[in-house]
Amino acid sequence: MNLLRLEARDFRNLSGAIDFAPGLNVLYGENAQGKSNWLEAIYLLATTKSFRTIHPREMIRHGADEGLLRGVVARGNLLKELQLLIIDSSKQTFVSGKREAVVRYLGTLDAIAFTADEMEIVRGGPEARRRFLDRGIVSTLPSFLGTLSEYNRVLKQKNRLLRDASEVEDVTPLIRLIEVWNDQLAVLGTDIHEARVGYVAKLQHALRPKLFKNEEMTIRYRSSLEEKGNLDLYQGLLRERLALRLRNEIAAGHALVGPHRDDLEIWGDGYEMARFGSSGQQRSALLVLDLAQMLVYYDVYDEFPVFLIDDIDAELDRRRIEILLEHLGDKSQTIVSTSKRTLADRYGDRAAVRLIVNGCAGPSELMSLSAGNTEESEPAMPDDRQYQAPF
Repeated sequence: MNLLRLEARDFRNLSGAIDFAPGLNVLYGENAQGKSNWLEAIYLLATTKSFRTIHPREMIRHGADEGLLRGVVARGNLLKELQLLIIDSSKQTFVSGKREAVVRYLGTLDAIAFTADEMEIVRGGPEARRRFLDRGIVSTLPSFLGTLSEYNRVLKQKNRLLRDASEVEDVTPLIRLIEVWNDQLAVLGTDIHEARVGYVAKLQHALRPKLFKNEEMTIRYRSSLEEKGNLDLYQGLLRERLALRLRNEIAAGHALVGPHRDDLEIWGDGYEMARFGSSGQQRSALLVLDLAQMLVYYDVYDEFPVFLIDDIDAELDRRRIEILLEHLGDKSQTIVSTSKRTLADRYGDRAAVRLIVNGCAGPSELMSLSAGNTEESEPAMPDDRQYQAPF
Protein backbone atom coordinates (compact mmCIF):
# COMPACT_ATOMS: atom_id res chain seq x y z
CA MET A 1 0.00 0.00 0.00
CA ASN A 2 1.37 3.40 -1.01
CA LEU A 3 -0.05 6.89 -1.02
CA LEU A 4 1.15 8.29 -4.35
CA ARG A 5 -0.23 11.80 -4.15
CA LEU A 6 -2.12 14.05 -1.75
CA GLU A 7 -3.73 17.34 -2.68
CA ALA A 8 -5.16 19.78 -0.14
CA ARG A 9 -7.50 22.72 -0.56
CA ASP A 10 -8.48 24.98 2.34
CA PHE A 11 -7.28 22.40 4.87
CA ARG A 12 -5.57 24.38 7.64
CA ASN A 13 -2.72 26.31 5.95
CA LEU A 14 -2.06 23.73 3.23
CA SER A 15 -2.20 24.30 -0.50
CA GLY A 16 -1.04 22.39 -3.55
CA ALA A 17 -0.04 18.74 -3.57
CA ILE A 18 2.73 16.35 -2.60
CA ASP A 19 3.82 13.29 -4.56
CA PHE A 20 5.14 10.58 -2.26
CA ALA A 21 7.64 7.82 -2.97
CA PRO A 22 7.52 4.25 -1.69
CA GLY A 23 9.67 3.70 1.39
CA LEU A 24 10.88 6.66 3.43
CA ASN A 25 9.61 10.22 2.90
CA VAL A 26 10.87 13.17 4.97
CA LEU A 27 9.02 16.48 5.32
CA TYR A 28 11.26 19.14 6.82
CA GLY A 29 11.04 22.87 7.48
CA GLU A 30 10.79 25.50 10.18
CA ASN A 31 8.19 25.23 12.91
CA ALA A 32 4.61 26.33 12.12
CA GLN A 33 5.07 25.85 8.35
CA GLY A 34 2.60 22.97 7.98
CA LYS A 35 4.62 19.74 8.29
CA SER A 36 2.30 18.31 10.92
CA ASN A 37 -0.70 19.51 8.94
CA TRP A 38 0.35 17.34 5.98
CA LEU A 39 0.66 14.30 8.25
CA GLU A 40 -2.72 15.08 9.80
CA ALA A 41 -4.18 15.34 6.30
CA ILE A 42 -2.83 11.89 5.40
CA TYR A 43 -4.21 10.36 8.59
CA LEU A 44 -7.57 12.05 8.06
CA LEU A 45 -7.79 10.87 4.46
CA ALA A 46 -7.03 7.31 5.62
CA THR A 47 -9.16 7.07 8.76
CA THR A 48 -11.61 10.01 8.50
CA LYS A 49 -10.28 11.02 11.94
CA SER A 50 -7.77 13.66 12.97
CA PHE A 51 -5.12 12.91 15.58
CA ARG A 52 -5.41 16.53 16.78
CA THR A 53 -9.09 17.49 17.00
CA ILE A 54 -12.59 16.05 16.91
CA HIS A 55 -14.07 19.27 15.45
CA PRO A 56 -14.12 19.44 11.62
CA ARG A 57 -14.49 23.23 11.66
CA GLU A 58 -11.01 23.59 13.20
CA MET A 59 -9.44 21.91 10.15
CA ILE A 60 -10.93 24.31 7.59
CA ARG A 61 -8.87 27.33 6.59
CA HIS A 62 -10.09 30.53 8.23
CA GLY A 63 -12.58 32.25 5.95
CA ALA A 64 -13.34 29.15 3.87
CA ASP A 65 -16.62 27.23 3.95
CA GLU A 66 -15.13 23.78 3.42
CA GLY A 67 -11.86 21.92 3.10
CA LEU A 68 -10.95 19.21 0.62
CA LEU A 69 -8.41 16.40 0.60
CA ARG A 70 -7.92 14.08 -2.34
CA GLY A 71 -5.35 11.41 -2.94
CA VAL A 72 -4.24 8.54 -5.12
CA VAL A 73 -3.56 5.19 -3.46
CA ALA A 74 -1.74 2.22 -5.00
CA ARG A 75 -2.58 -1.27 -3.73
CA GLY A 76 -0.79 -3.85 -5.82
CA ASN A 77 -1.60 -3.04 -9.43
CA LEU A 78 -4.74 -1.10 -8.54
CA LEU A 79 -5.05 2.70 -8.25
CA LYS A 80 -7.87 4.22 -6.27
CA GLU A 81 -8.82 7.84 -5.83
CA LEU A 82 -9.95 9.04 -2.43
CA GLN A 83 -11.64 12.30 -1.62
CA LEU A 84 -12.69 13.69 1.73
CA LEU A 85 -14.79 16.83 1.92
CA ILE A 86 -14.78 18.61 5.29
CA ILE A 87 -17.82 20.70 6.05
CA ASP A 88 -18.56 22.77 9.14
CA SER A 89 -19.67 19.88 11.34
CA SER A 90 -19.29 16.78 9.19
CA LYS A 91 -17.24 14.99 6.53
CA GLN A 92 -18.18 13.38 3.22
CA THR A 93 -16.21 10.49 1.69
CA PHE A 94 -15.74 9.52 -1.95
CA VAL A 95 -13.96 6.67 -3.72
CA SER A 96 -13.10 7.15 -7.40
CA GLY A 97 -15.58 10.01 -7.62
CA LYS A 98 -18.48 8.10 -6.06
CA ARG A 99 -19.96 9.05 -2.69
CA GLU A 100 -19.42 6.18 -0.24
CA ALA A 101 -20.50 5.52 3.32
CA VAL A 102 -17.63 5.63 5.79
CA VAL A 103 -17.77 1.87 6.41
CA ARG A 104 -17.17 1.27 2.67
CA TYR A 105 -14.59 4.04 2.41
CA LEU A 106 -12.42 2.75 5.27
CA GLY A 107 -9.77 0.26 4.27
CA THR A 108 -8.89 1.86 0.96
CA LEU A 109 -5.98 3.62 2.66
CA ASP A 110 -4.80 2.80 6.16
CA ALA A 111 -2.36 4.72 8.33
CA ILE A 112 -0.86 4.48 11.80
CA ALA A 113 0.43 7.68 13.39
CA PHE A 114 3.11 8.09 16.05
CA THR A 115 2.62 11.56 17.55
CA ALA A 116 3.03 13.32 20.88
CA ASP A 117 -0.74 13.11 21.43
CA GLU A 118 -0.68 9.35 20.85
CA MET A 119 1.51 8.94 23.94
CA GLU A 120 -1.78 9.09 25.85
CA ILE A 121 -2.25 5.48 24.78
CA VAL A 122 0.55 4.48 27.16
CA ARG A 123 0.49 7.16 29.83
CA GLY A 124 -3.08 8.48 29.72
CA GLY A 125 -6.49 7.22 30.75
CA PRO A 126 -8.45 4.14 29.60
CA GLU A 127 -10.37 6.03 26.91
CA ALA A 128 -7.21 6.54 24.81
CA ARG A 129 -6.38 2.84 25.00
CA ARG A 130 -9.92 1.81 24.06
CA ARG A 131 -9.70 4.09 21.01
CA PHE A 132 -6.36 2.51 20.11
CA LEU A 133 -7.89 -0.96 20.17
CA ASP A 134 -11.04 0.06 18.32
CA ARG A 135 -9.03 1.79 15.55
CA GLY A 136 -6.97 -1.35 15.09
CA ILE A 137 -10.04 -3.58 14.92
CA VAL A 138 -11.78 -1.27 12.42
CA SER A 139 -8.67 -1.27 10.20
CA THR A 140 -8.94 -5.05 9.80
CA LEU A 141 -12.74 -5.31 10.15
CA PRO A 142 -14.42 -2.08 8.93
CA SER A 143 -17.89 -3.39 9.83
CA PHE A 144 -16.88 -3.14 13.51
CA LEU A 145 -17.35 0.61 13.14
CA GLY A 146 -21.08 -0.02 12.81
CA THR A 147 -21.10 -2.04 16.04
CA LEU A 148 -19.30 0.74 17.90
CA SER A 149 -21.58 3.43 16.49
CA GLU A 150 -24.72 1.50 17.41
CA TYR A 151 -23.44 0.77 20.92
CA ASN A 152 -22.67 4.46 21.47
CA ARG A 153 -26.08 5.45 20.12
CA VAL A 154 -27.87 3.06 22.48
CA LEU A 155 -25.66 4.12 25.39
CA LYS A 156 -26.49 7.77 24.71
CA GLN A 157 -30.23 7.00 24.75
CA LYS A 158 -29.89 5.05 27.96
CA ASN A 159 -27.91 7.83 29.65
CA ARG A 160 -30.62 10.32 28.73
CA LEU A 161 -33.22 8.11 30.41
CA LEU A 162 -30.98 7.62 33.44
CA ARG A 163 -30.66 11.38 33.86
CA ASP A 164 -34.43 11.75 33.61
CA ALA A 165 -34.97 8.93 36.08
CA SER A 166 -32.60 10.51 38.59
CA GLU A 167 -34.85 13.59 38.72
CA VAL A 168 -38.32 12.02 39.17
CA GLU A 169 -40.02 10.27 42.08
CA ASP A 170 -41.69 7.42 40.19
CA VAL A 171 -39.06 5.72 38.05
CA THR A 172 -41.16 2.65 37.16
CA PRO A 173 -42.14 3.74 33.60
CA LEU A 174 -38.56 4.76 32.83
CA ILE A 175 -37.13 1.51 34.20
CA ARG A 176 -39.09 -0.44 31.61
CA LEU A 177 -37.59 1.71 28.84
CA ILE A 178 -34.07 1.43 30.28
CA GLU A 179 -34.40 -2.36 30.34
CA VAL A 180 -35.15 -2.32 26.60
CA TRP A 181 -31.92 -0.42 25.96
CA ASN A 182 -30.07 -2.81 28.30
CA ASP A 183 -31.15 -5.75 26.13
CA GLN A 184 -29.46 -4.09 23.15
CA LEU A 185 -26.39 -3.13 25.15
CA ALA A 186 -25.94 -6.74 26.23
CA VAL A 187 -25.76 -7.95 22.62
CA LEU A 188 -23.65 -5.10 21.27
CA GLY A 189 -21.42 -5.03 24.34
CA THR A 190 -20.67 -8.73 23.92
CA ASP A 191 -19.65 -8.17 20.30
CA ILE A 192 -17.29 -5.37 21.37
CA HIS A 193 -15.83 -7.39 24.25
CA GLU A 194 -15.13 -10.41 22.08
CA ALA A 195 -13.60 -8.33 19.28
CA ARG A 196 -11.28 -6.51 21.67
CA VAL A 197 -10.20 -9.65 23.51
CA GLY A 198 -9.41 -11.36 20.22
CA TYR A 199 -7.53 -8.34 18.89
CA VAL A 200 -5.43 -7.99 22.04
CA ALA A 201 -4.42 -11.65 21.74
CA LYS A 202 -3.21 -10.97 18.18
CA LEU A 203 -1.33 -7.86 19.30
CA GLN A 204 0.37 -9.75 22.13
CA HIS A 205 1.57 -12.38 19.68
CA ALA A 206 2.95 -9.65 17.39
CA LEU A 207 4.80 -7.64 20.06
CA ARG A 208 8.56 -7.31 19.48
CA PRO A 209 9.82 -5.53 22.63
CA LYS A 210 13.44 -6.61 22.20
CA LEU A 211 13.62 -4.40 19.14
CA PHE A 212 14.03 -1.45 21.54
CA LYS A 213 15.98 -3.39 24.20
CA ASN A 214 12.91 -4.10 26.34
CA GLU A 215 13.31 -7.49 27.99
CA GLU A 216 9.60 -8.09 28.25
CA MET A 217 6.32 -6.41 27.33
CA THR A 218 2.85 -7.75 27.89
CA ILE A 219 -0.62 -6.39 27.33
CA ARG A 220 -3.91 -7.60 28.73
CA TYR A 221 -7.50 -6.59 28.13
CA ARG A 222 -9.08 -5.79 31.48
CA SER A 223 -12.83 -6.03 31.56
CA SER A 224 -14.73 -3.94 34.09
CA LEU A 225 -16.66 -7.15 34.88
CA GLU A 226 -13.59 -9.03 36.08
CA GLU A 227 -14.18 -10.81 39.39
CA LYS A 228 -17.93 -10.34 38.90
CA GLY A 229 -18.49 -13.72 37.29
CA ASN A 230 -17.49 -15.95 34.40
CA LEU A 231 -16.18 -13.82 31.51
CA ASP A 232 -16.41 -16.85 29.21
CA LEU A 233 -20.18 -16.39 29.48
CA TYR A 234 -19.92 -12.66 28.94
CA GLN A 235 -23.38 -11.83 27.61
CA GLY A 236 -25.15 -13.53 30.51
CA LEU A 237 -22.80 -11.86 32.99
CA LEU A 238 -23.34 -8.45 31.37
CA ARG A 239 -27.12 -8.85 31.50
CA GLU A 240 -26.89 -9.84 35.16
CA ARG A 241 -24.73 -6.82 36.07
CA LEU A 242 -26.92 -4.41 34.10
CA ALA A 243 -29.95 -5.57 36.06
CA LEU A 244 -28.12 -5.57 39.39
CA ARG A 245 -26.66 -2.07 39.00
CA LEU A 246 -29.75 -0.42 37.53
CA ARG A 247 -30.69 1.45 40.72
CA ASN A 248 -27.07 2.62 41.12
CA GLU A 249 -27.05 3.87 37.54
CA ILE A 250 -30.26 5.82 38.14
CA ALA A 251 -28.73 7.41 41.22
CA ALA A 252 -25.57 8.29 39.30
CA GLY A 253 -27.49 9.51 36.25
CA HIS A 254 -25.28 7.62 33.78
CA ALA A 255 -24.32 4.07 32.79
CA LEU A 256 -21.91 2.25 35.08
CA VAL A 257 -21.73 -1.14 33.34
CA GLY A 258 -20.38 -2.15 29.94
CA PRO A 259 -17.26 -2.30 27.75
CA HIS A 260 -17.12 1.50 27.65
CA ARG A 261 -15.49 1.17 31.09
CA ASP A 262 -12.84 -1.40 30.11
CA ASP A 263 -9.10 -0.86 29.79
CA LEU A 264 -5.91 -2.19 28.21
CA GLU A 265 -3.08 -2.96 30.62
CA ILE A 266 0.44 -2.33 29.29
CA TRP A 267 3.35 -3.84 31.22
CA GLY A 268 7.06 -3.55 30.56
CA ASP A 269 9.69 -5.58 32.39
CA GLY A 270 7.14 -6.38 35.11
CA TYR A 271 6.03 -2.77 35.68
CA GLU A 272 2.87 -0.97 34.63
CA MET A 273 4.09 1.43 31.97
CA ALA A 274 1.57 4.20 32.68
CA ARG A 275 2.70 4.51 36.31
CA PHE A 276 6.30 3.41 36.42
CA GLY A 277 7.71 3.64 32.90
CA SER A 278 10.20 6.39 32.05
CA SER A 279 9.46 8.70 29.12
CA GLY A 280 11.86 6.71 26.96
CA GLN A 281 10.31 3.41 27.96
CA GLN A 282 6.84 4.74 27.27
CA ARG A 283 7.87 5.92 23.81
CA SER A 284 9.41 2.53 23.09
CA ALA A 285 6.23 0.83 24.32
CA LEU A 286 4.07 2.91 21.97
CA LEU A 287 6.36 2.10 19.05
CA VAL A 288 6.19 -1.61 19.90
CA LEU A 289 2.38 -1.38 19.98
CA ASP A 290 2.26 0.50 16.67
CA LEU A 291 4.54 -2.02 14.98
CA ALA A 292 2.43 -4.87 16.39
CA GLN A 293 -0.65 -3.24 14.85
CA MET A 294 1.17 -3.15 11.53
CA LEU A 295 1.96 -6.87 11.78
CA VAL A 296 -1.64 -7.75 12.64
CA TYR A 297 -2.76 -5.67 9.66
CA TYR A 298 -0.22 -7.46 7.45
CA ASP A 299 -1.53 -10.85 8.55
CA VAL A 300 -4.96 -9.85 7.25
CA TYR A 301 -4.09 -7.98 4.04
CA ASP A 302 -0.56 -9.14 3.16
CA GLU A 303 0.60 -5.52 3.04
CA PHE A 304 1.52 -2.85 5.56
CA PRO A 305 -0.33 0.40 6.30
CA VAL A 306 1.35 3.77 5.87
CA PHE A 307 3.33 4.75 8.98
CA LEU A 308 3.41 8.43 10.03
CA ILE A 309 5.81 9.95 12.56
CA ASP A 310 5.30 13.59 13.50
CA ASP A 311 8.35 15.58 14.63
CA ILE A 312 10.47 12.46 14.72
CA ASP A 313 13.58 13.96 16.33
CA ALA A 314 11.56 15.58 19.13
CA GLU A 315 9.74 12.37 20.07
CA LEU A 316 12.57 9.86 19.57
CA ASP A 317 16.29 9.87 20.29
CA ARG A 318 18.71 9.03 17.51
CA ARG A 319 19.12 5.41 18.63
CA ARG A 320 15.39 4.73 18.46
CA ILE A 321 15.12 6.52 15.12
CA GLU A 322 17.87 4.35 13.65
CA ILE A 323 16.33 1.15 15.04
CA LEU A 324 12.84 2.05 13.83
CA LEU A 325 13.79 3.11 10.30
CA GLU A 326 16.08 0.11 9.90
CA HIS A 327 13.28 -2.19 11.04
CA LEU A 328 10.71 -0.62 8.72
CA GLY A 329 13.10 -0.78 5.77
CA ASP A 330 11.00 -1.48 2.68
CA LYS A 331 8.13 -3.00 4.68
CA SER A 332 6.03 0.14 4.86
CA GLN A 333 5.75 3.52 3.25
CA THR A 334 6.94 5.78 6.07
CA ILE A 335 6.36 9.54 6.15
CA VAL A 336 8.08 11.57 8.87
CA SER A 337 8.40 15.24 9.69
CA THR A 338 11.34 17.11 11.21
CA SER A 339 12.44 20.69 11.75
CA LYS A 340 16.11 19.75 11.32
CA ARG A 341 17.71 19.83 7.90
CA THR A 342 20.58 17.74 9.30
CA LEU A 343 18.21 14.83 9.88
CA ALA A 344 16.77 15.21 6.38
CA ASP A 345 20.31 15.15 4.99
CA ARG A 346 21.19 12.06 7.03
CA TYR A 347 18.55 10.02 5.25
CA GLY A 348 18.76 11.80 1.91
CA ASP A 349 20.37 8.83 0.19
CA ARG A 350 17.27 6.68 0.78
CA ALA A 351 14.41 9.12 1.26
CA ALA A 352 12.23 11.48 -0.74
CA VAL A 353 12.81 14.80 1.01
CA ARG A 354 10.40 17.75 0.81
CA LEU A 355 10.85 21.27 2.16
CA ILE A 356 7.58 22.65 3.58
CA VAL A 357 7.15 26.43 3.53
CA ASN A 358 3.86 28.17 4.34
CA GLY A 359 1.92 24.94 3.82
CA CYS A 360 3.41 24.25 0.40
CA ALA A 361 5.83 21.48 -0.54
CA GLY A 362 8.87 22.24 -2.65
CA PRO A 363 10.15 19.97 -5.44
CA SER A 364 11.15 16.44 -4.48
CA GLU A 365 14.75 16.05 -3.37
CA LEU A 366 14.68 12.28 -3.74
CA MET A 367 18.21 10.93 -4.08
CA SER A 368 19.13 7.39 -4.99
CA LEU A 369 22.67 6.05 -4.77
CA SER A 370 21.87 3.42 -7.35
CA ALA A 371 20.45 6.02 -9.72
CA GLY A 372 23.24 8.51 -9.37
CA ASN A 373 21.30 10.96 -7.20
CA THR A 374 18.74 11.67 -9.90
CA GLU A 375 15.30 12.94 -9.09
CA GLU A 376 12.60 10.30 -9.26
CA SER A 377 9.92 10.92 -11.83
CA GLU A 378 6.56 11.90 -10.44
CA PRO A 379 3.74 9.34 -10.62
CA ALA A 380 1.05 10.02 -13.14
CA MET A 381 -1.98 11.86 -11.80
CA PRO A 382 -5.41 10.82 -13.05
CA ASP A 383 -7.50 13.40 -14.81
CA ASP A 384 -8.49 16.03 -12.23
CA ARG A 385 -12.09 15.87 -13.34
CA GLN A 386 -12.38 12.41 -11.78
CA TYR A 387 -11.77 13.95 -8.37
CA GLN A 388 -14.57 16.46 -8.36
CA ALA A 389 -17.12 15.83 -5.64
CA PRO A 390 -20.78 16.38 -6.42
CA PHE A 391 -20.98 19.52 -4.26
